[in-house]
Amino acid sequence: MNIHTHRRIAELVDENYAYASVLYYFGIKFYDYDEKTLEQVCHEQGLDVHDVIQDLEAVYEQDEDQIVGLSALPIDVIIAYLKHTHFQFIKERLPYLSKLIHHLPTHQHPEIVEDLQFVFPLFVEELIHHIYEEEDDFFSYVMGLQMASKDGKPTSELYLSMEKRSIQDFAIHHDMDDDEMEGIRQITNGYATDGIDSLHLRVVYAELQKFERDLCVHASVENEILFPKALMLEKQVQKIMRAKVRLN
Repeated sequence: MNIHTHRRIAELVDENYAYASVLYYFGIKFYDYDEKTLEQVCHEQGLDVHDVIQDLEAVYEQDEDQIVGLSALPIDVIIAYLKHTHFQFIKERLPYLSKLIHHLPTHQHPEIVEDLQFVFPLFVEELIHHIYEEEDDFFSYVMGLQMASKDGKPTSELYLSMEKRSIQDFAIHHDMDDDEMEGIRQITNGYATDGIDSLHLRVVYAELQKFERDLCVHASVENEILFPKALMLEKQVQKIMRAKVRLN
């Protein structure tokens, strides 16, 4: 697509809401420069307009089919992929969404804005807690299983962990946490933009919807790929332990 430098920031973002995030990572908050042209803003910020255009033209929707290839990978690689996604959520996506929502103008659709500004920080806090709990507890347990399956020597710590929990327990708990964005979806009427005249709010809706899709993809990797592999691994380690008991 040919992006002209004399087009207004608001015009560009209205054409493709994803452009707002690209501009954000260049230090341009679209809502602060909506009436200025791309060329004017880049000049003010000391940016090479051609570099910005190149990144804007490279915008694409994440291909969810990319996760299919994960099923053939070893479990430690899958966990590394999930941890990287967690990092992106915490360090990039959630801060961007938080700033977008925090700076929403209150004179347009005040009830929606007020509800989002109250609920979204709570959602972020809960999601981050969930992520760290998952990494510290579930991922660590699975990596312990993998190590034991490789060297055939389950540690006493792993044995105690297996006495207290199982992959099935983790899976049940995970299913209960799967729809974290239900409240936000209700506030935004399922991200429907009919009657939403604020460009800023429409961008927020688009980013929230995209984030929910990414969370669903992430959950699918865990539910459909990681959990089945982890369950097989757990059974393998249990078999090793039973063999050791018989030998003793």
